[in-house]
Amino acid sequence: MPEKPSDDPSSASGLPDDVWEQFTRDTERDIRSSAPKEPSARARMVTERLREQDARGEQPPGWRTGPAMGVPPARAKSRAWGKEMNGRAARRRKLWAVLGVTVAAAVVLVALKPSLLPGDPFGTGGSGAAEASPLPAETAAPTAAPGASDPETPTLDRPFAGSPALRWADGEAGIVLPEAKAVGAVPADRVEEALKLTKKLLVGANLDPKTVRGARPAAALSVLDPKQPELFDELDTGLRSPSREHDPVTLFSRFDPDEVRPVGDVIKARGRMTFKKGSQGGVAVRADYTFVYPVVRADGPPEVTRTIVRRVLDVELADPARYKVTPGRLLLVKYDQEIGNSSCDVYDGYLHPGFPSSRSADPDPSGPATDPYDRSKDIDHGDGGHCGTVTRT
Repeated sequence: MPEKPSDDPSSASGLPDDVWEQFTRDTERDIRSSAPKEPSARARMVTERLREQDARGEQPPGWRTGPAMGVPPARAKSRAWGKEMNGRAARRRKLWAVLGVTVAAAVVLVALKPSLLPGDPFGTGGSGAAEASPLPAETAAPTAAPGASDPETPTLDRPFAGSPALRWADGEAGIVLPEAKAVGAVPADRVEEALKLTKKLLVGANLDPKTVRGARPAAALSVLDPKQPELFDELDTGLRSPSREHDPVTLFSRFDPDEVRPVGDVIKARGRMTFKKGSQGGVAVRADYTFVYPVVRADGPPEVTRTIVRRVLDVELADPARYKVTPGRLLLVKYDQEIGNSSCDVYDGYLHPGFPSSRSADPDPSGPATDPYDRSKDIDHGDGGHCGTVTRT
């Protein structure tokens, strides 16, 4: 039994008597429980029998040889099961670790931009899901301008960010033809031909990459009837020697390749066509479409801006049996345009977009502010003598 420390005041313990007695009892109990015990008689007999069998090279009943030689079947199975479970547990831990990182990254991403979630689970009223879904084709005049978009800055990867055109169709897909029906004595197939020719004119004048990059709009001109000499003279003059009186951008969307270049291959388009009986024995078609062009400077920083062009064309596919016209060609009866974000006092045959970084150097506009995306109103040129401004691009 441990002896109680000296009562000498110099002793370092200084323990009270009751504490020391409890310590003594606990120590004796631990010593007794950990001391080696004498095996029982039965245990000594089993041990001796196993030693004799081992000396003779015998295996106890129920044991087997093989990879787990000398190990009872139940114990061998238990070890294999333990290894398998350990492997499964390790795989589960690795899987949950990977899933944990993925879930954490997703949580952070959604926290930064909740609009990535489908619908509006947080009731924020955000428009993320709406922006991702394309608009149905326009079949009638809108009743109001498009709603406000997120104030995002367009980039090379997302040139239509922050624009209502983000949900518009791409290029020719935005020019959806109405169902062709007979108009008076004009059969449906004749109406369909007129609609297709009108689409070809719109594509050649506003979507053809060559036209957009400033080349002669040959594809568009090939649709027009050459038996309109005054029209062709006017267009040719504008393309050769553009001026205020003869400016080709009134019909063709053209950019100066030395000044700007398109961003990507997508031009957004939205509008509609209608048709009725024509005045020259054929079918008259009205096309009202808006095109959105993202561009950057040809030799400057990658700053993206957009020019918006709305065009309204009245054309007719006349009856060649009654009038001196060219079969399969359109008569251009009237055309009008409204251009947003382009210098209005330059008449060199090209559109000249303004960039946010340089607008402070431009002269102050004197005309009214307009929304170039508003298709609910007719084109209004105001007094025609002043440059206005656009409320968004």
